[in-house]
Amino acid sequence: MLTRKQHELLMFIHKHFTATGFCPSFEEMRAALDLKSKSGIHRLITALEERGFLRRRAHRARALEVVRLPEELTRPPRAEVTQLDAVRARRAATQPSIPVRPGHGALPLMGRIAAGTPIEALRNPTEMVEVPADLMVGGEHYALEVAGDSMMEAGILDGDIVVIRQGDTADNGAIVVALIDDNEVTLKRLRQRGNAVALEPANQAYETRIFAAGRVKVQGRLVGLIRKYH
Repeated sequence: MLTRKQHELLMFIHKHFTATGFCPSFEEMRAALDLKSKSGIHRLITALEERGFLRRRAHRARALEVVRLPEELTRPPRAEVTQLDAVRARRAATQPSIPVRPGHGALPLMGRIAAGTPIEALRNPTEMVEVPADLMVGGEHYALEVAGDSMMEAGILDGDIVVIRQGDTADNGAIVVALIDDNEVTLKRLRQRGNAVALEPANQAYETRIFAAGRVKVQGRLVGLIRKYH
């Protein structure tokens, strides 16, 4: 799930490229989204890169490439999706809770960390994940699926499940779930810089993002990671 502006920008780039064979300029993007400055476009592009929707192509003018489109544009027709969702809902209603082994517990999987939706909006998870009990000590916890590679150098890969201890504070240097402008959620390393907050990726391909302290709210701290090998 993308924010409205992220979705608008992605579709504008896609349609412009399809019609002309090249990407729109930053000024064209700004005008299309009715933003006051190009800095907003830069933030949206960075967010779309982190989510795996856009890719920059080095040493080329207007070097943006649409990697993938939102899922709703690649799904079957609406009637088929509705029927499938109804079947899944009936199955979920009749299935028991997931079996949990001794020494483990179950946490709600709240969504994908790069989905662009505030954690508070994800109060009805449709899936539970089994987690070792020693990762759930001290406070309330939830799980998120990682989307993208912005934290790969910290050992956090696309598709991993991270265990988050819920809270609104964290030590300097901790990896946190950060809510930006009450709109965008991201998993980054937190750095306090006076009256500013820096959110650092663990991938040299991405830039550190710096915000006024009031624009960033900590939603929890990383305490564990679960990876499935296929």
